[in-house]
Formats: sequence, C-alpha cells, structure tokens
Amino acid sequence: MIRTEELLLNVGPQHPSTHGVLRIVVKLDGEVIKEATPVIGYLHRGTEKLAESLNYTQIIPYTDRMDYLSAMTNNYVLCYAVEKMMGIEVPERAQFLRLIVMELQRIASHLVWWGTYLLDLGALSPFLFAFKDREKIVDLFNELCGARLTYNYMRVGGVKWDAPPGWIDKVRDFIPYMEKQLQDYDRLVTGNEIFLNRVKGIGKYDAETAIAWGLSGVNLRCTGVKWDLRKDEPYCIYDRFEFDVPVGKNGDCYDRYLLRIEEIRQSLRILKQAVEQFPSSGETMGKVPRVIRPPEGETYVRIEAPRGELGCHIVSKGKAEPYRLKFRRPSFNNLQMLPKLLVGETMSNLIAILGGVDIVLGEVDC
Repeated sequence: MIRTEELLLNVGPQHPSTHGVLRIVVKLDGEVIKEATPVIGYLHRGTEKLAESLNYTQIIPYTDRMDYLSAMTNNYVLCYAVEKMMGIEVPERAQFLRLIVMELQRIASHLVWWGTYLLDLGALSPFLFAFKDREKIVDLFNELCGARLTYNYMRVGGVKWDAPPGWIDKVRDFIPYMEKQLQDYDRLVTGNEIFLNRVKGIGKYDAETAIAWGLSGVNLRCTGVKWDLRKDEPYCIYDRFEFDVPVGKNGDCYDRYLLRIEEIRQSLRILKQAVEQFPSSGETMGKVPRVIRPPEGETYVRIEAPRGELGCHIVSKGKAEPYRLKFRRPSFNNLQMLPKLLVGETMSNLIAILGGVDIVLGEVDC
C-alpha cells in the first residue's frame, strides 16, 4: 500500500491561472485536493467607502476599476440606480448607445475569457485569436470615448457624448465579421478531443446547489435555470429586442464554455437589431440638475453583467454624496462555491474549474 503525506500548497497570488491576485490554499493528498480555501484581500481599494466622500459623477470612474473587463456595465448600474431614485428620463438615443456599448462589452469580456481559459488549459492559438478580435471592439470604444479599458462613458441621465459620424456603421460591419469568427472558434476548439477530456463532467453541480450558493449568470444557467435579467426584469430598452437565453443541463465546465460562446451569438443578434433601429437624431443627455442630489431614501437595482447579477444599493440622505453605497458583485458570489467544487478533484482540474467560473479580482475584492 502506498502511503502519502498531506501537502499544503499555495496557488497564487502570483500564478497566471488565478487571473489576478487570488491565493488558493490547497491541501493535497498526492494529486487529489482534500481542502481548498480562497484567500482575497490583496487588491482591496475600498471603492464603496471612498464613494461616501464623492459626488455621484465622481464615483463613475471608480466603477471602471471593479470588473475592469466590463467597465461599461459597471458604469450603467450606478447611473441606473441614481436615475431611478431621481426619476430621471433618459433620451432614446442615449438608451440605444448604452445598450450597444453594453453588448459590445459583453462580447469583449467573453472573448477575454475564451482566450485565457484555453491558454490555462494549454492552447496558445485561441488566446491570440480572441485578443485580435477583441481589439476591434476596443478600437470602437477608443473612438467613442477615448479610452481602451476604463471607459467612464456613462453619465447620470445619458452618456458623455454622442457617437462620432460613421461609428454605428463600423458596429454594423463588425457583426458579420464576428459571426464568421465564432464559426472558426467552433472548428478550432469546441469539438477538440483533448479539450473535451479536460472540461466534460468537471466542476459539476445542480440547479439547487447553484441557487443555494447565490450563483448567477452562466454559472447559474449552466444548470438549466433560465434566468437573465435582460429578459426577466428588463432594463434600458432590452424589452424591444428579440434574443434567446441559452441554458445548459449538466452544470459542468463544458456547459459553461458552450453558454458563453452562445451568449456572444445572442449579443450579436441584439446588436444587429439595435443598429438597424438606431435613431437618426436626438439628445444624448436627459434633464439633470447641475448638482445631483437624490431624495432621502434607498434603492437597489440589478442588471445582467457578463459574469451575472450586478447590483447597486444606494442609501441617500438627500446630499450630493451617497450615505452608503454597496455593489453586489457577481464574481465575489460565484467564487464562494470554489471550495466545494474543488474537493476530490485533481490539481490539473483546479485550473479548469477556476477558469470556468470566470472571475475578475477587481470586483471580487473591490
């Protein structure tokens, strides 16, 4: 009989596959994980506490730094919460611009995930292809707002400024290009035998477990739960567009992979409708007072970010700064289940499971 000793191993916080400063303390018996404990706190910047001394417009750049792969949706949820408290009506042209940039952001975020996930599993080419295609979206954002990662584009009541001439046409041209690229992604990866052996049946859980742990986004829908806030609690102008909410049935890493690829297709479908219906003229800012002071009270709003339910809870005392501000960050909630998923798995599967959850440390520990 082979006797082994337990080994305590640190994965991260400087490991490339942790996708940020995440440390996982793993207790091993040979190659098998007996216990896994995520350790966060290396990145903490106190965003929610800092917000209490800033006015609402000043807070927007801080939201860029939470999920830094999805800054546009972070911008939106804060503005949406303030607009709800103050009863501000956002002009239609601004609503279209907001929706277009949020869906472009969803595609860009999933492309980063696709490329880095395959890189984690040992494939280099997909990473290069994904970043090449994401660069086209980043170029569109750069032309729109002058930034490539932290956009600071949304404003309470609308957007910072209108799209430049010809920008919508460039978005229209991007759609068929990306549809063609997705076909190539499928041929390259989706049916690859090595890839299937690494992800099928790995990191599996059911719908009851996902709901109990508060998972959202793809991490919830992979179990068969059809829940997408763009459909179930429509915000912005999502109720005007036709799109499907893809769901899985096995709750494993492979289902989570398939759903993110399909979500890119559905985002392209939304964009195709949005650019065709885009208003030819109109305002991009609603009627907003010079000093934004939501009335005394509190509100909570939530939207469907690339990683799940992104919420914003504001408590106002009628001043120009929030009394309290709290974000419901999907990466933080989704990461909670990692210790349960890793027990009994091998070290090689740890990387596949962690990558499949798709976290961004900026919002795990904001």
